[in-house]
Parts: sequence; structure tokens; C-alpha cells
Amino acid sequence: MIPYIKTSAFMLVVMLFTSCVSSTDCPPGINLLPLYGKVKKCSAQLQSDREFLKECDKNFNSDRKKASAYYTERAWSYFYSQKPDTSMMRFNQAWLLDSLNADVFWGFGNLLGLQKKYKESLVLYNHSLRLNASNPKVWEATAIAYAQLFFQTKDVGNLNKSIDFLKGAVKLDAKSPRLYAEITAAYSYFNQKDSAGKYLKITDQLNPKAVDPQVRKVIMGMKP
Repeated sequence: MIPYIKTSAFMLVVMLFTSCVSSTDCPPGINLLPLYGKVKKCSAQLQSDREFLKECDKNFNSDRKKASAYYTERAWSYFYSQKPDTSMMRFNQAWLLDSLNADVFWGFGNLLGLQKKYKESLVLYNHSLRLNASNPKVWEATAIAYAQLFFQTKDVGNLNKSIDFLKGAVKLDAKSPRLYAEITAAYSYFNQKDSAGKYLKITDQLNPKAVDPQVRKVIMGMKP
């Protein structure tokens, strides 16, 4: 069982962080940026980090990977509760504990996606995949970011990359009708009936309701 972190420890971290923000040489708001904005922290912020890590070592028996997993779980909880700022803070703490935690970079990417910073999110997704290429959800998230860039720029290259990453996700999760439906929809933009029809058939075998009716209508109206 993951241990409960004492409130007093959190109060200490908050007090230290608050005191450093008031200092003129401390960059403000860095805990609301991925990787703390990659900026040089002031002495008070560094002291806050040390205190946080010390308290985590105490509560998790010096197992920082376990502590990082705990804060990652909390970060996702805040993410799905639509509290992105708090989610970012927790992902930063998880990264501070374990800079090789692939799920942290996935989380950073999703939070930037909420801000429509798709190019920036791709850097983080790709780093997550370098650390762990076996998570189909990160492949899908990367594909979605490329799709959003396609909608913004109309650059077909982004749509091609989106399809490539969706196919990467399918290799890891071959029974997901959602992924096949997304590939089907992507091919419908290309007006490629053979490819769209192929993935529509696969999707229908898994879940006939997965494909958007409008996408199905577009495919049915395509010329051979």
C-alpha cells in the first residue's frame, strides 16, 4: 500500500515554496510548467526540492520510483478531475523523483495538448516513447497531436504521421475498436476508399458503433 503523506510535510514544502517566490531571484510559476520550465532554480526553490525529496524518502523507504508512481497517479487523478494546474504540479514532483518515468512525459504532453500547444506536446510524447515504447496510449496521444496540427495547418504530412502513430498503437492494442475507428476517419480525409474501407471493416468486426456515422457516410460516398 502506498503510504499516506503527512499534511505537516506538505505544509513545510508549501511554506518553503512560498518564501522562495517572494524572493526577487526566484523564477515564479515554474511548477505550472513541464520540467519546471527547465529554468535555473533559486536557492530557496532548491531547498524546497531537497525537503520534498527527504520527506518522500522517509515515507517511501527511499524508493523514489515508487514515490514517483504515487505522484503520477495523483497527477492523473487531478487531470481527469479537470484541475490541470494541480495535475502539472504533481507531474513535476513525480519527475523530480524519477526523471526516467515515461508516464510523466505523457502527462506533460497531455497537459500541453489542453493548451493547444501541439508541437511542444510532441517533444514530450516522443521522449515518453523513447523511455517506454510499449504504451499504446502514448502512441495514440501522439497521433492525436499530429491530427490537431493537420487541422490547424492542412499539412498532409501531419495526417500521414498521425496514421503512422495510430498504426503503432494498434500493434500494441490490436483489439481496440477506437483505434481502428480513428484510422478509418483519418483515411476518410485522404479520400482513399480502399484503405478507409479496409479499416472500417475491421472496426465493424470489433464494434459497429465505434465509427462516427458521418465518417461512414463519407466513406460510402467515395468513388472507387
